[in-house]
Amino acid sequence: MGLIIVASIVAVLASALVGAALLEMNRLKIRFRQALYFAPLKLIYRIDTRGARHMNDAAGPVIYVISEQSKLDPVICQALLPEATLHVLDPASADNWLVQTFRTLAKSVVFDKEHMVANRRLLRHLKGKGRLAVYLPAAVEPDVAGMRLYRAITLLARKSNAKVVPVFIGNSRFLPSSFTPPSKAPRKRFAPLSVHALPAERIDTLVEKAGKGFVTPSNALFDRMALARYSAADLTLGLFRAFVEAAKTYGPSRVVIEDTVTGSLTYKRMLIGARVLAKRFAAMSKPGEAMGVLLPNANGVVVTFLALQSAGRVAAMLNYSSGSANIVSAIKTARINTVLSSRTFIEKAELQSLAEAIEANGTKIVWLEDLRETVTTAEKLSAALQWKRPVLPVKAEDPALILFTSGSEGTPKGVVLSHRNVHANAAQAEARFSISVEDTLFNVLPVFHSFGMTGGTVLPLLYGVRLFLYPSPLHYKLIPAAASKVRPTIMFGTDTFLMGYARTAKDTDFESLRFVVAGAEAVKPHTRELYAERFQCKVLEGYGMTEAAPVVAANTCSQERYDTVGRLFPGISVRLEPVEGIEDGGRLWVKGSNVMLGYLKAERPGELQPLSDGWHDSGDIVAIDREGYVSVCGRAKRFAKIAGEMVSLGAVEMLVQALWPENQHAAVSVPDRRKGERIVLATTKPDPDKKEIVDYGKRAGVTELMVPSEILPFRDIPVLGSGKIDYAATLERVRKRLGKSNKAA
Repeated sequence: MGLIIVASIVAVLASALVGAALLEMNRLKIRFRQALYFAPLKLIYRIDTRGARHMNDAAGPVIYVISEQSKLDPVICQALLPEATLHVLDPASADNWLVQTFRTLAKSVVFDKEHMVANRRLLRHLKGKGRLAVYLPAAVEPDVAGMRLYRAITLLARKSNAKVVPVFIGNSRFLPSSFTPPSKAPRKRFAPLSVHALPAERIDTLVEKAGKGFVTPSNALFDRMALARYSAADLTLGLFRAFVEAAKTYGPSRVVIEDTVTGSLTYKRMLIGARVLAKRFAAMSKPGEAMGVLLPNANGVVVTFLALQSAGRVAAMLNYSSGSANIVSAIKTARINTVLSSRTFIEKAELQSLAEAIEANGTKIVWLEDLRETVTTAEKLSAALQWKRPVLPVKAEDPALILFTSGSEGTPKGVVLSHRNVHANAAQAEARFSISVEDTLFNVLPVFHSFGMTGGTVLPLLYGVRLFLYPSPLHYKLIPAAASKVRPTIMFGTDTFLMGYARTAKDTDFESLRFVVAGAEAVKPHTRELYAERFQCKVLEGYGMTEAAPVVAANTCSQERYDTVGRLFPGISVRLEPVEGIEDGGRLWVKGSNVMLGYLKAERPGELQPLSDGWHDSGDIVAIDREGYVSVCGRAKRFAKIAGEMVSLGAVEMLVQALWPENQHAAVSVPDRRKGERIVLATTKPDPDKKEIVDYGKRAGVTELMVPSEILPFRDIPVLGSGKIDYAATLERVRKRLGKSNKAA
């Protein structure tokens, strides 16, 4: 009887396996034997194959380029790729018992992949309309040997006229068989996997699509692989659910945020707190309503932001350094009825007049301290049981965040970002920068700044990086001392802030840093050299805009070029429109999942003004070289037209900065009756000598047009809360000093 029962169970299981295999065979267009092997893998690892549809689409010759995250990756690929595919295996992978078992499903060869170009067998196989699977090391930022492999694959593909299909298996780096050390990727025995394959493309086609002369063939392949990794991010999730998934991946008990006052929080405690507040926020507002956030960098602002995402409300981050008039204007523009703030913060920052102005506008201020005191035990228990669930589910396309432009050149506008926009930009950064749970990010940039929000807050929390929040970037003496205690490996900042910290820092204060990402303004060579010499730390310049959530391009540790802002992030399309007087660049337009929903403007409060075709005009003049590195020539509005020729005011500033590196400089343009416009330099250098600039310009080989017609010394150069130069205020100072009413071009 017992044998009959066992036999029956075995028969049922076998039938179920065969049925599942038949289903996968028809759905994935693979052979029955492959499906029979794949079916139990799919069950065990809950493999999502919706992104794998391009694996079998293209006719040969095809090279499947696979980012090998774990020893399971070749197993899955041998089960899913066409049976005739020849798999080029690394000796270490080939010796794995599971790989050995699955090697019967497909042809394979074991040898050093660096020599594949010279291997005639591989070339013959491809020229015969064959298929080849090549496994790349898992590194996000490949070393010299890794880039050699990219070049080898590129050459092989071009010689054989083969199309390339990038493949990435999401979450496999968390498996016990991962090639990533456990210290960088926590192990999950049965992590849910997903397979992602991009459409087949020839290398030359990828180069053409990027723009002729904008990328090399090997970098085109590298970018394609980064896009495959980025494609593995589930951008259908609202931000709250994305944070919950991060908690599951990296562990609910993992400490992820810390500040200078309230201490540290784990994922679970952070999400429980957000759930409690979300219920309260939902009770005092309508779904989709914008609620103002007036808080410093501290644990409370993260919990409040997540609470708004859980409640299905929009977080409107208010720049408390911009003055009462600008904040009241922002409140009116976004139709904010309620502002969330802290009495302690208002008192310590001496912002009582700001609070009074907000209330005088008829806007209610909800004090979080008062709210916290009224939270009941029942509410806490309910939140502890339901911390994984949002109060109100949202769609990825719904608005999540409103940030206000700096107003460096005019009236600030509200930039409306969706859940997808913010999540996408964080995923784009993760596909370019090598970050892990071993890292600690020291964030001094305020969360009302787009870089401080997405890069400095959302990115680390989504990818298990410990986040330390510091309340103000202006504490030049205190920040180095705090960094020496926190021991961060990553820091974000602006050139102005970084130089301020370096002046007071000890050589040991920043010695733990691997790299600093700097944006918002051009990084001066002196800043980069200073951090390299004193702290053995790279300063990596990036570029972005609030409308792109914000980062568009950045240098990385493995791909860096001075005097550029790096290479484009994956998933971002660009076009350059010609500009009169500019030969080597054009006006930059950007498009991608990270680009905003649209603007809110003062003249039409609360009304979203969407982008008509998904393209956003950056207003910047840029140039892109043949390896894809972007150089920012300046704002289109920050060019002076002198006697018919366009001169970049930013280039003027960089020229003077190289001459006088210890001082700050800002170039503005004013009307000129004879030449149309002229350049005036505002500087903190006492008694500046124009002749020094003339002589230095001659040695540097620049045009005489870049020499300012007038130089005006000031005690300081006004800056915005983001650290950018406030050009509107600078221009006003210049006008007053000149005693004229000229308007800037």
